[in-house]
Amino acid sequence: MIFSTWTLLAGLAAITGVQGTFVNQTTCNGKTYTYQELAGYGLIPGNSTDQFGDTIGGIGSAIALDRFQWRRLLNGSYTGVLWALPDRGWNTEGTLNFQPRVHKFDILFTPQPDATVQKPSGNNLLFKYKETILFYGPDGTPCTGLDADGTGHLSYPGFPDLPVATYTGDGFGGAGPGGQRIPIDSEGIILNTDGSFWISDEYGPYVYRFSPLGVMITAIRPPNAIIPMRNGTESFSADSPTFYGGETDDVNPADNPTGRDNNHGFEGLTISGDGRTLYVLLQAAANQEGGLNKQTERYARLVQYDITIPFAPLYTGEYVVPLPLYNDPTAKASKNPQVAAQSEIFHIQDGQFFVLSRDSNAGHGQAVSTSVYRHIDVLDIGSATDIKGSAYDCTNCSIATSSGNLNSDITPATYCSFIDYNVNSQLNRFGVHNGGAQDSSLLNEKWESIGLVPVDGLFGADNEWYVFSLSDDDFITQDGHLNFGLFAYTDSTGYNLDNQALVFKVGLPPGSFIPF
Repeated sequence: MIFSTWTLLAGLAAITGVQGTFVNQTTCNGKTYTYQELAGYGLIPGNSTDQFGDTIGGIGSAIALDRFQWRRLLNGSYTGVLWALPDRGWNTEGTLNFQPRVHKFDILFTPQPDATVQKPSGNNLLFKYKETILFYGPDGTPCTGLDADGTGHLSYPGFPDLPVATYTGDGFGGAGPGGQRIPIDSEGIILNTDGSFWISDEYGPYVYRFSPLGVMITAIRPPNAIIPMRNGTESFSADSPTFYGGETDDVNPADNPTGRDNNHGFEGLTISGDGRTLYVLLQAAANQEGGLNKQTERYARLVQYDITIPFAPLYTGEYVVPLPLYNDPTAKASKNPQVAAQSEIFHIQDGQFFVLSRDSNAGHGQAVSTSVYRHIDVLDIGSATDIKGSAYDCTNCSIATSSGNLNSDITPATYCSFIDYNVNSQLNRFGVHNGGAQDSSLLNEKWESIGLVPVDGLFGADNEWYVFSLSDDDFITQDGHLNFGLFAYTDSTGYNLDNQALVFKVGLPPGSFIPF
């Protein structure tokens, strides 16, 4: 049995009652959320490899916890299955022909409520790698992490026109036939009951559905206001040149005037508890709405689809999310406040969501070690204006000015602060920290995923839940491998980053377990 060693470790742990206090509590539109404590920490080493010989990296881009596989053991530990989604592969020095994929892990989690700063717990979240599913286009051609071409598309029966990436050789700088593939920078995942996956993407930005074997079977093209345009033409390039220099991304202009900003596509993806409604959220504002500047990119579009018939999604709604602001202590006063772009969204109930918003360029491997805004907050769309329609969805339509001022006839969603990742009095209980020394215990910069499972191991009838979040390590390692193990690399930063994971214990509003 694969958990035999893990079960022994869990049996040695002291499981006691929960703390009588909480870290933070917030009420959003009459519903109260409680951050009780940080409950766990774990990691996957940054030089781990999958069954294809490739580095397991970037997996915090999105996660999906299989609720049907979540079990509470008699000793108080938990076992489960976690799917982790890497983004476009190692790209700190340029994009490569990495085949997008999703990884499956068994997990063992042993709560340590008695952990203190003086007597911290060791890692109490353990991962065991199981398998990897590669992603392919509708015709069986592998997808790619390479940037999209500046113009052009691929066409398949029953699909909207899809972005295309053209490459020479093997797409890693070596010999090969070259070709064209669908470029995908994976950022969101939904695990469906039939074993298929919804995946959101930054390049399009599109939403794709893949079969259990990884073949694309559905694609959703968003409203035209979100599609990137250059010189009056669709232009899906994110201005991300290749690592090997065989192709360049000399698109002009580098920043598309309208549509999603470069590398600011559909970061957030979630689904309603009944499985019928899909929500997808831009990382920040579209470019015509302030997206070209960190101080003005506040108003992001949240798009809603009816997926009752998965092969025929229906666009049913659209709302505006006001992302939070923070002050960057390293920036001039004139450059503050800045917008904390979002990296994930998770549906709770009745139009309320968790949303993960954060600062950037702070953490392990960065010049600055202290993050000042790294949150899972609460979002409520109950009173927000539904902007779906011709007034705001056309190519040149805007919900805000280019300087980020929201149109007066639009009421945005309500945004409420909740879980702060950076509380050292909690992090130190598990031997990790925000700020300070650049060591392996320093939190990584990018936290981009949310997953929830019930504390009772069943349905969450007591409204207590564990919130899992994994970091995206950008594949940064000195022992990296891609292209089915044939391409070796070392990141020029000199760092080795692990795939870190945190577990928060929270109390949700009454009734949150039906549905979820």
